[in-house]
Amino acid sequence: MDFIMKMNWEKYGIKAPYGRSGNKKVFCPQCHDQRHDKRDKSLSINLETGEFNCHYCGFSGCAAEKEPWEQDKPWNNTAPIRRQKPVYKKPAPRQDSSSISGKALEWFRGRGISEKTLTAMKVTEGYEWMPQKNGKANTVQFNYYRNGELVNTKFRTGDKCFKLCSGAELLPYGIDNIKGTKECIITEGEIDALSFFECGRTDVVSVPNGANSNLDYLDDYLEEYFDDKETIYIASDTDTKGVVLKEELIRRFGAERCRIIEYGDGCKDANEHLQKYGRESLLKCIADAPEIKIEGVFTLSDFEQSLDALFEHGLQKGVTIGHDNFDRLCSFETKRLCIITGVPSSGKSEFIDEIAERLNIRYGWRFAYFSPENAPLEYHASKLIEKFTGKQFNKEHLTYGEYKQVKQHIETNFFFISPKSDFRVDAILERAKFLVRRKGIKVLVIDPYNRLEDESEGKNETKYISKLLDKLTNFAQQHDVLVILMAHPTKMQKNKDGEPEIPSLYDISGSANFNNKADFGIVVHRNRIENTVEIYVKKVKFKHLGECGMALFKYNLNNGRYCPFVNGTEPVWDNSNHLQEEMKRREQEAFEASQFNWDDFQPSDEECPF
Repeated sequence: MDFIMKMNWEKYGIKAPYGRSGNKKVFCPQCHDQRHDKRDKSLSINLETGEFNCHYCGFSGCAAEKEPWEQDKPWNNTAPIRRQKPVYKKPAPRQDSSSISGKALEWFRGRGISEKTLTAMKVTEGYEWMPQKNGKANTVQFNYYRNGELVNTKFRTGDKCFKLCSGAELLPYGIDNIKGTKECIITEGEIDALSFFECGRTDVVSVPNGANSNLDYLDDYLEEYFDDKETIYIASDTDTKGVVLKEELIRRFGAERCRIIEYGDGCKDANEHLQKYGRESLLKCIADAPEIKIEGVFTLSDFEQSLDALFEHGLQKGVTIGHDNFDRLCSFETKRLCIITGVPSSGKSEFIDEIAERLNIRYGWRFAYFSPENAPLEYHASKLIEKFTGKQFNKEHLTYGEYKQVKQHIETNFFFISPKSDFRVDAILERAKFLVRRKGIKVLVIDPYNRLEDESEGKNETKYISKLLDKLTNFAQQHDVLVILMAHPTKMQKNKDGEPEIPSLYDISGSANFNNKADFGIVVHRNRIENTVEIYVKKVKFKHLGECGMALFKYNLNNGRYCPFVNGTEPVWDNSNHLQEEMKRREQEAFEASQFNWDDFQPSDEECPF
C-alpha cells in the first residue's frame, strides 16, 4: 500500500506555493541574497516528489518526509541518490615543517634548485612516519595547494621512500601555477617540476603518483585548468613507465596540442638535464619539443623507446578477467578490436557485462556502452548491479546500503551512449571520444553492430562493413581503448537434435571482414542440453595475448555471473559482493600503511638523509 509523503519545505527555508502541483521555480534560500539579479528564481522544485535543485549554486535535496512508521524503510525514499563528491582529509599543520635545514638546502643546490624556488613551490622539511621504514624519518615535504589551501602532502626521504597523506585528495602538484595560462608543462615528479620552475617556467605541474597511468583524478581538473591550454608540454621520464604515462597523458589531453620534451643522451629526466647542462639548455629542450608527428608517418626513432622496452622486458600478457579457464586463452589490451558473436539468447551481452565488471574491479577500467538492445538504461544498470553485488536486483536480497554504494560506483565508472535519433557510427564515436578525454574510459562497447545506422545506401555491403570496422579499429588505436563489437550471425545451422550449431565469425551477416579484421574473435554458445555456456576463443591475433580454445561455464541465474568449470568439476556459485570486497581490500591496505607506534621512535642524526 502506498503511503502519503509530507513535504517539509520549511525545513530547508523554501517558500513553496500552496495548493499547487507539478514543477515550479522559486527563490533559492541559499544564494538569493548574494545574487545580482534579485528577480531570478533559480530553484526548481517538484511539488509532488519534494525534489529541489538550484541551477545557480547547486543547492539540492528532497523535502519529502515519511510518516514515523515509514522512517526505517529507506526503500520508500523517492529521492534519487545523487553522486556525492568524496570527503577528503586535509593534512594537519606540522610544527616541524616550517623551514628547510641547511643540509637539505645543500642537497637541493647540488641538484640545481635554489631556496627561492623551494619557497615559491612551498617545499618544507620535517620528520614523518614512513611505512617503508616502519618508523619516523626526516623527509622533504612537497605540499599540494589548490586556491591557496593545503590539500595534500607528499613525503620523500633521501633514499626515495614516498608517501602521500592517507585519505587526502589526489591532485597535480602546483595546480595553482597553471590557472589561466595558455601553456603548461606536466612532469612525472615534483623535483622535475622544481627544475622547470628554476628556469623561469612557473606554469608547471607534476602528477602526484609518479609514472602511474591511472589519471582518474584529472577528471575534476580538466575543465578548469587544462581545457584552455593551447600547448601542453609532457615531460615524463624516458624509462618504460614514463613512456606509458606519456601515452596516457596524450590520450587524455589530445595529441593535437601536446608536445614531448626530450632531454638528449644520458639524461632520463629534467633534473638530470638541469644538473648536466644548466637552465638555458633545459629551456631549449622546451623550445625544441616536437609536436606529435603526423598520423601515419613514422621512423624508428618515433617509437624507439617503446621498442627498447619490448627488447628489455619482452611482450607482456594483457589484462585478464580472473577466470583461469578463459584467461589462459585470452588476455585483453587496448588499441584492439574484439568481436563477439553467438546465436540469439546465448548470453552474448551478459558475457560482455561479465568482462566489463571484472576488468573494472581488477584494473579500474571505465566503460562506455552503446547498447540499444539493453534499453531501457535502467534495465541494463540493474544487470550490472547484480554482477557487482552478487545479489538479485530487488529489496529482498539487496540492502539499501549496498544499493546506494553500487549506484555511486556505476555513476563514475560506466557511461551509456543513447542518442535520440543519430545512430551513425561517427556520431557514436564522437561521444566516445568525449568520454575518453573527460572520463578516461578504456573500453567502448557497441552492442549490437546491426543497431548502428546503415550508411551503405544499398551499395556494396562488403565494402561498407570493411570501412566501418576500419573506423572502429582506428578509433581504438588513436584513443588507446579496447573496442568490443557484438554482432549477430545469420547463418544458423541446426544439429540432429534441433539445436543451433556453434557459429563462427564467418557466419556474421554481410562479410568475412568480421573475422579478418578482428584482433579478438569470441563465440558465446549456450549448450541447452548440458545447461552450460561454452566460450570459444576463435581468434587471437597476437600470440602473446592468448590462443584459440574453449572455456566452459555455468550461468548463475541469481546474479548473471559466469562461473567456470575448474578441472572438469562443477562450478561453485559466486554470490559475494565484489565491490565491497575490493573496497575492503583497499581500506585494509591504507590502514596497514597508516599504523605506527610513536613511542617506539627514537630519531637519530644518522637517519636524516639530508
